[in-house]
Amino acid sequence: MTSKTLILGAVAYDPKVVTIWDGFKAYFAERGLDFDYVLYSNYERQVRGHFEAQYQVAWNSPLAWLQAERVARERGRVARAVAMRDTDQDLTSVVIVKTDGGINAIEDLKGKTVGVGAADSPQATLIPLLHLAEAGLEPGRDFEVKRFDKLLGKHGDHIGGERDAAKALFAGEVDACCMIDGNHLLFTREGTLPANGTRVLAQTAKYDHCNFTVLDDAPTDLIEQFVTLLLAMSYDDAEVRPLLDLEGLKQWKPGRVLGYASLERAVARFDTLAPFLAELGIR
Repeated sequence: MTSKTLILGAVAYDPKVVTIWDGFKAYFAERGLDFDYVLYSNYERQVRGHFEAQYQVAWNSPLAWLQAERVARERGRVARAVAMRDTDQDLTSVVIVKTDGGINAIEDLKGKTVGVGAADSPQATLIPLLHLAEAGLEPGRDFEVKRFDKLLGKHGDHIGGERDAAKALFAGEVDACCMIDGNHLLFTREGTLPANGTRVLAQTAKYDHCNFTVLDDAPTDLIEQFVTLLLAMSYDDAEVRPLLDLEGLKQWKPGRVLGYASLERAVARFDTLAPFLAELGIR
């Protein structure tokens, strides 16, 4: 490894992560970019590692992006989102109820129990709970929240908590459950949710998901080469397609940050960042 090696930091939320980044490493090497990666067990450690110069570019969850951006701002530095997947843009989360459950409007959730994913999941907890709060129902006051805290630290990148919440809906443990819209379709296809057995009670505004994040000391030439190679990947290329399929996209897009506004409101309302920032001496 040389000083001209670009190191990526990523979280090992699934065994396929090794296959994904090994594939990208080989792809970049063939095109003149010396690339390697380090894996972390959770996003909090990954974000700390970025500021300790353990690597130069992070594959961040939306919550990890907000953590990195806030730490950078507090330390007089700058974080940038340089690229993201097409499937990271313009997503929504939904609140699901049984078709015959007698819940027809958000206000009908008053006094009920809502199942969510892990506490640190933007898509299955923070953003949909914000949606309900901004509609007038405060979590923990107007309705009970039942969390399915699977794999905390991985920010809901897995779908285990969402799937457990969906199962709880039909086990009668909760009256509604929250998930990203794509998983509502997935859970219906796989049989976790019965066909025609659920309907969408509420749907959030659009938001964005993961991005590649760099700090202001990142090697400009390597980052430019990295982004150029990403954006040039074509789903029509038989060599590239398996990698893109594993990572869940058809095209890489330039990074943007406007799609994190709802998550920013959620973490401010629920004080989500406080424990992590306190560990770094940030109040």
